[in-house]
Amino acid sequence: MKSLFRTPLMRWFKRLIRNPKYRWLVILGSLVYLVSPLDISPDVFPVIGWIDDGLLASIVVTELTQMAIDYRRKKVDKFGQTVAATDSENIIDIESVTVG
Repeated sequence: MKSLFRTPLMRWFKRLIRNPKYRWLVILGSLVYLVSPLDISPDVFPVIGWIDDGLLASIVVTELTQMAIDYRRKKVDKFGQTVAATDSENIIDIESVTVG
């Protein structure tokens, strides 16, 4: 069985939401779709109507979270070049002695 996250539609959506030119348009369109009464499966059908909204919401939240994680891992130096942040930059080395 093919996973939902490996379908061509999902790959297309992922490329579209990660494109800086269309990102906010896709997010806004997704939010409008979630609150709109016009759906692929209308919300008047209790469980079936909520499935497409839940899938879209989870996909958008997942992609936004992944973009935030990717952004946090990158740093921009004073010359505007992207530099990968390493864990060693976050480590504080403290030498301690026992007084006693």
